[in-house]
Amino acid sequence: RFEGGRLYPKARNIVITADGGESNGSRLRLWKLELQKFSDETGLSLLVCHFPPGTSKWNKIEHRMFSFISSNWRGEPRDYETTVYLISRTTTVKGLKVTCRLDRRKYPTGRKVSDEEMKKVNVERNKFHGDWNYIIRPNSTH
Repeated sequence: RFEGGRLYPKARNIVITADGGESNGSRLRLWKLELQKFSDETGLSLLVCHFPPGTSKWNKIEHRMFSFISSNWRGEPRDYETTVYLISRTTTVKGLKVTCRLDRRKYPTGRKVSDEEMKKVNVERNKFHGDWNYIIRPNSTH
C-alpha cells in the first residue's frame, strides 16, 4: 500500500499537482505508464492536474517550502545523504514539514514506452484542458 494508506484507509482518489516539465510532463508517456502502475497497485484513481507551461512556481508547496529548504542547507550539501538529511529537517514557521528519503535504486535511462503499453493506460481526459488535467483509473479491482 502507499505511504498515506495508513492515515487515509478509505481514500479512493489522490489529487496530484505537477509542473509541466522534465520527468513528469503532461505529454510524457513513461510518466503516465508509471502512474497507471501505481493506480493498479493501490486501487486508487489519480486525478492529475499539470500547471500550464511556464507556471510551475504557482505550486503552493514549492512556494511555501523551497525558501526554507534553501535556508536550511545554505546551498552547501556535499553529498546525497547530507542533502536528504538537511531537507528532511526543514520546517516552516507555520509548522509545515518535509518528508524525504534517499532512493538508491538504479533506474534505466532512455526507456521508450510502446503504443501497446500506452493502450493499457486507463486515462480519462478532463473537459477543461484535457492535456493537462486527467484521471488515471485502476485497471484491476481491489
